[in-house]
Amino acid sequence: MAQAFYDLTVAASQRVSPSMHQITLAGEALRDFPPAQDGGYFKLILEPGSEGKKALMRTYTIRRQRETELDVLFALHGGQAAGPATGWALEADLGDSMTIRGPGPAKPPPENCGFYLIAGDMSALPAVTANLEAMHRDAKGVAALEIQNEEDAIAIDAPDGIELRWIVNPEPGHHPELLANALREIELPDCEIAGWAACEFEGMKLLRAYLRDELGLASPNLYISSYWKLGLTETQHKVVKREDADEQEVPIQ
Repeated sequence: MAQAFYDLTVAASQRVSPSMHQITLAGEALRDFPPAQDGGYFKLILEPGSEGKKALMRTYTIRRQRETELDVLFALHGGQAAGPATGWALEADLGDSMTIRGPGPAKPPPENCGFYLIAGDMSALPAVTANLEAMHRDAKGVAALEIQNEEDAIAIDAPDGIELRWIVNPEPGHHPELLANALREIELPDCEIAGWAACEFEGMKLLRAYLRDELGLASPNLYISSYWKLGLTETQHKVVKREDADEQEVPIQ
């Protein structure tokens, strides 16, 4: 999918839960943006590049797209997990400018599987929400979702057959075993299973050990990715992610 630059402005800013803030970016340029990108991703250009210096960019999920607007959710991790994009979102005023680059494709689970195992922390909550809301209404499974506060359990229009299990962890990036343990507790039916998981790097490895190594799931019935790593910038995380993918002999997701 081709990517381009779009000059936008902040049209709305609101706290949607104690640990999640939403920014709406708007502009006529979005009329040229590919349609139906809910769950896809783009790059926020926080600082433009200059001679000898790369642009400062951060990757975010498109929570919802309209003709000239994009809704973007920012997880308010705080501490070591906080970053420049979160700082920008909290300080943004209506009318502030922001350039984005994108879009990149969404990564939904495959259709028509008998049972879905889904796991994500707050960094993945926008993508998980978009995927669940786009699922066939007859889909069945369990989504284990790690949040920082009970009030972060936002409303999701998931199929009735998808059970949402909220796991409260006030220390994002710590206790990486929580999501994998939550999936291990699920009694699996005798049918085709698909897994989808995205979270912090260490948690991702534990989920991979269960979904891929123990259950034997593989593409196209398995998507698993780390969206961040505690204590590292996005650029540093990409290096670690690449090294891990090379060791696993799998493409980066």
